[in-house]
Amino acid sequence: AAIMNGIAYHKSGLIPYGGTFLVFADYMRGSMRLSALSELGVIYVLTHDSIGVGEDGPTHQPIETIPSLRAMPNMLVFRPGDGNETSGSYKLAIQNRNRPSALCLSRQGMPNQKNSSIEKVALGGYILEDCEGTPELIFIGTGSELNLCVLAAKELTAKGKQIRVVSMPCVELFEEQSSSYKESVLPSNVRKRIVVEAAETFGWHKYIGLDGDSITMNGFGASAPGGVCMDKFGFTVDNVLSKASKLLS
Repeated sequence: AAIMNGIAYHKSGLIPYGGTFLVFADYMRGSMRLSALSELGVIYVLTHDSIGVGEDGPTHQPIETIPSLRAMPNMLVFRPGDGNETSGSYKLAIQNRNRPSALCLSRQGMPNQKNSSIEKVALGGYILEDCEGTPELIFIGTGSELNLCVLAAKELTAKGKQIRVVSMPCVELFEEQSSSYKESVLPSNVRKRIVVEAAETFGWHKYIGLDGDSITMNGFGASAPGGVCMDKFGFTVDNVLSKASKLLS
């Protein structure tokens, strides 16, 4: 990370990037902070972004890392939900030469969503699936958990519920949008919202509000296969449906 900063400082036209597990951002946080403070367009490719890492266990499962990086000024933190959003995130990382980007990428395979968009990643958050009229409930998903929101919304829609799914690949970019755009995506009168992200809840309360809920992590992970970890900690369609049903009842 320090070497990449040096390459960026040199202003030779090279765009420095490097990759490691997301959890190891803690080892290079000082240099990442310097990237942000010094307006250096370094690209950090940070893989194995959740408890889906699996058997390596809690030491390698970055529970609090994403919220802590989001707290860093001038750092763009991307957690794309599929291949299209990954392309969009990388495109924006290349374009942003005065602030670093952290691309938080899943170990797990993820299906491409029908309505995902390379271009809309620039908005930070956007409506991925929608209903007619005012939604009764809004799911907000990132990364590998975005598909859980889509699948749960499909089941609830089939039962006659009005559901919206918002993909939020970059909170920082969403915050930079106009008030009218943010209101169009997350209407203030729709107070039933559920955030689904396999990381600490910290930072999401602004969007959850007092009447919403979340499926997030509130402790360290466990040593088990990635799928087992996801099931154990509630990152399943059934649990998303259960949380939604309680809010809608």
